[in-house]
Amino acid sequence: MEIKNYMLVVTDIDKSVAFYRKVLGLHVIMDFGANKTLTGGLVLQTLETWEEFIGTSSILFGSNNSEVYFEEDNFDKFAEHLKKCEVEYVHPIKEHSWGQRVVRIYDPDKHIIEIGENIKVVCKRFLDSGMTPEQVAERMDVPMKFVNACMR
Repeated sequence: MEIKNYMLVVTDIDKSVAFYRKVLGLHVIMDFGANKTLTGGLVLQTLETWEEFIGTSSILFGSNNSEVYFEEDNFDKFAEHLKKCEVEYVHPIKEHSWGQRVVRIYDPDKHIIEIGENIKVVCKRFLDSGMTPEQVAERMDVPMKFVNACMR
């Protein structure tokens, strides 16, 4: 068993496609009208068809109980790009205790989208700052095996 895609139900599929294209740089790779697959494996499904599929109209948006997570290699560049986009923030950019910078935003239907700095880039950033591999492992709370892999 393996996961193939993750799907979000949306109220306006064209608006959602435009959001994901502008903010995250995703593109439609399969277009079935009421269902569109974007690069990265994200699938958008229209609210109307989803209600029909599952036999109910009690669909909740904005419940803050899940997120779709992306990683970005050049987090600083993305942060500058995000400033130019009209997005609603769940929270501004913050740094977690292990050193990874993240930001969470809402898509047009209030799905939480997290964009995090690529964790390997975090490791390399610490190494490039002069920290020893052992210090990086302790700072990030990761095994030395992970740090060594990032050094290759």
